[in-house]
Amino acid sequence: MIVVLAIMVEAQKQEGFISLDCGFPIEESPYSDPSNGLTYTSDSAFIQTGKSGRVDKDLNKRFSKPYLTLRYFPEGKRNCYSLNIKRGTNYLISVSFLYGNYDGLNAFPNFDLYFGPNKWARIDMEGRQNGTNEEIIHKAKSNSLDICLVRTGATFPVISAIEIRPLRNNTYVTQSGSLRLSFRDYCSNSAGHIR
Repeated sequence: MIVVLAIMVEAQKQEGFISLDCGFPIEESPYSDPSNGLTYTSDSAFIQTGKSGRVDKDLNKRFSKPYLTLRYFPEGKRNCYSLNIKRGTNYLISVSFLYGNYDGLNAFPNFDLYFGPNKWARIDMEGRQNGTNEEIIHKAKSNSLDICLVRTGATFPVISAIEIRPLRNNTYVTQSGSLRLSFRDYCSNSAGHIR
């Protein structure tokens, strides 16, 4: 069984993957997440704004490494990540948010998330102790991609991780536009998290 697991992990190629741990110190980057074997890098090379924060230390045992740090944006209304991708490729784009009381204020943020010039979602973290996540499948029309957080009130936008995965171009084919995740339901008796 150990040999099979080692082969499965070895077979998980990460070519074309972008796995950003937002707010993670660049001098400690990259690292391999022990919970899934994926290699994460600091987001510092992809955004010039925002500040780094860490979730409350009491949460360190509840969440895996990419969710223990975050980037928050106390300045400016719109802050954007600029990422290089390959035109014509389908991508699964997943963005995760965990407030984790990083500032000690217990003030759950709410803000807007944009995909380029288009509004993707309203992020309201009120009562979301385990954070939240947004996913979209998108066929790239250019070699760059902007993911923006837009301040809409008194609280600051926060972001924990950005994960971008290339897909086969015959997966999730649409006539136009992108596919946004509506819901996911795991039909399993497994106690573990399925990725």
